[in-house]
Amino acid sequence: MINSFSKEQKGAILAAVILFLILYFGFDIVPDEQKQLEKSRMLSTEATSVQNLIMDARQELGSKYGVIEALTMELNGLEFDSLKTETLKTLSSKWYELGYPAISGYYAEEIAKTSNESDAWAIAGTTYMLAMQNATEEKVKNWSFNRAIQALETAVSLNPEDIESRINLALGYIENPTADNPMQGILMLRQLNEENPRNVKVLAQLGRLSLVTNQIENALKRLKEAESIEPDNKNVICLLAQAYDKAGDSNKAATYNEKCFAN
Repeated sequence: MINSFSKEQKGAILAAVILFLILYFGFDIVPDEQKQLEKSRMLSTEATSVQNLIMDARQELGSKYGVIEALTMELNGLEFDSLKTETLKTLSSKWYELGYPAISGYYAEEIAKTSNESDAWAIAGTTYMLAMQNATEEKVKNWSFNRAIQALETAVSLNPEDIESRINLALGYIENPTADNPMQGILMLRQLNEENPRNVKVLAQLGRLSLVTNQIENALKRLKEAESIEPDNKNVICLLAQAYDKAGDSNKAATYNEKCFAN
């Protein structure tokens, strides 16, 4: 039967097989130059900008914007990066305090650009993730998602052992899946689990996702495995309370629920 296919059809089949292998095993064959080009293209097509977000926030804040304005003027008057960093930190903190995590993430990203340290990029990425989760407007959600992915990928490239950033990167794709690869986040978490089978944070996230999709047996398996490694992990205990409740085991659910809310 295969011999009856045209040369073009055979090529299409081969391409499909290669694509499946890339998605399933997580192979990364995209050159760094192409990745950077894709990132630039992604950011150039954003539906909004930090300037637009600040303009909207300024109208909403009214007189409260005075502190931000003073800090911005102070920042513009500084010449040295070491001095700018402290003001950027204050601006990021103030925007977060005022309830604008997307703008807070922007200033955290500016700090990361200056230091180019993994931890700084991780903070920027995490802040953008929170902005994405709390966004009520689609344009802000998408803007924050794009920035979160870029920041977390940079953090991981600088420190491949940063499990926390790799988890957050996977969760970003899970919470906001792309149309061309909706399973990307799940596959990233599974790969993390294969590389770090005793990492409780990875096991807990896999257990939580199994709960969300009503795969209760799988959730209990992951969470009990995590509990065996860290018996006092509060996050795991609380997730186990939910898992046993969904499994219909009211006695165990009550036991874990009590532990969950214990001081």
